[in-house]
Amino acid sequence: MEDYVRHPKHYNQSKIEAIEAIKAALGEGFHYYLRGQVFKYLWRCEYKGNRLEDLRKAQWYLNRLIAEDVERPNG
Repeated sequence: MEDYVRHPKHYNQSKIEAIEAIKAALGEGFHYYLRGQVFKYLWRCEYKGNRLEDLRKAQWYLNRLIAEDVERPNG
């Protein structure tokens, strides 16, 4: 069964997952991207039809943001 929250197939069409490519491209700005994703999924969770999935996606991005922050200097 495909995991639409943590590793959707359509985000991994090559040898690198999209989130890792975005991180590489954005560098220090990556944490702003993660914050935006959390906000996006929380904002629209009531309107897309699968509220729980969007809440889980927001949680996934928040967990990733926390993990990234731990790795940042002065995190």
